[in-house]
Amino acid sequence: MTQPTIGVVGVGSLGRHHARVVRDLAGAASGGIFDLDGDRADEIAGELGVERHRSLEALLARCQGVVVSVPTEAHEAVAMEALDRGVHVLIEKPLAPDLASGRRILKRAEAAGLLVQVGHVERFNPGILAAAPYLERPLFIESHRLAPFSPRSLDVAVVLDLMIHDVDLVQSLVGEAVTEIAATGVPVITTHIDIANARLGFEGGAVSNLTASRISVERMRKIRVWQSSGYLSLDLAKGQGEFYRPKGGGSVLEGVLAGAPPPPTGLLGLVERIPIKGDAVEPLALELASFRDALNGLAPPPVTGQDGLSALELSLQIEDQIKQHVADTRKTKA
Repeated sequence: MTQPTIGVVGVGSLGRHHARVVRDLAGAASGGIFDLDGDRADEIAGELGVERHRSLEALLARCQGVVVSVPTEAHEAVAMEALDRGVHVLIEKPLAPDLASGRRILKRAEAAGLLVQVGHVERFNPGILAAAPYLERPLFIESHRLAPFSPRSLDVAVVLDLMIHDVDLVQSLVGEAVTEIAATGVPVITTHIDIANARLGFEGGAVSNLTASRISVERMRKIRVWQSSGYLSLDLAKGQGEFYRPKGGGSVLEGVLAGAPPPPTGLLGLVERIPIKGDAVEPLALELASFRDALNGLAPPPVTGQDGLSALELSLQIEDQIKQHVADTRKTKA
């Protein structure tokens, strides 16, 4: 197996962590970093002990793959430059600022025979990975992704900043097409939507309710899944949770429903609580390891460019629904 060289374009708050993880990634070599902000690039290069390149071209000449961690509006330009030079890309979410841009990236990659992976890092959350054996056919999913205000990522609404994580997660868990969207939200501090809620209906009957905010007092990253076999609750910030299912394959519950006396412990006597705890592995490290393996041809990217485009398309539809809802509300008041 070869040892691919991976570089990082953009070393802001997230790109810095990409550069750190790439530096320490077994089976890969760091190709260094590039950032338009030379002072920032010098600072991170010195802090991490990685090479700082003076141009994007110089970085690309060293690498088989690059992480694109620049502002969303610049994703296409950087990705196209990399693809034109034969370099595979891992593009931070969202894939692009709009669908046309995202489609151009994927078309160029396909024509060049190159990989596009999208940085939906929650797919690698230890809690999600540990819960996989208990996930069967979700019928209802509820997520809350709340964060205090931060000056980062204010170039996009909270839907593309935060909610898109859960849009991608829900799409991957349900595995069905979305047939209904109802959404609302409001701009509070910025000129974009700062808090949003979306209710999605899927083919096959599954429903999800997603809430995202970047103006909350406290942080929260939780997801709950209801299915016929039980109920799953996960704290994604901690990578742990629990799964509840009927004891004895449901025989105890069936007895109670048939008239037998309930256990003295009540509900806990009817259900089995299974702790879910993921390995203490940084999700970003798992994501970049998957990119390394994809570069070596060992497995396709777990989050493909098409996955990223699908999450972007649904997120933009949610945004459009919110804008329409706000406009309709204002008309009613007038």
